[in-house]
Amino acid sequence: MSAFSDKVKGNWNQIKGKAKQEYADLTDDDFLYEEGKEDEMFGRLQEKTGKTKQQVKDWLDSL
Repeated sequence: MSAFSDKVKGNWNQIKGKAKQEYADLTDDDFLYEEGKEDEMFGRLQEKTGKTKQQVKDWLDSL
């Protein structure tokens, strides 16, 4: 697990709330996170936001 993922997991509820405020069409299902399946979650977020995987990671890290 990367340091990014550790940080995200530690603040997950706050991050989800801020992200959903910025992109109203994001749902709780888009943020389903399972160990080892972060690529799937990032793929859903990429699709909804139009960002690259790295941009999604950077965006979530900034929240």
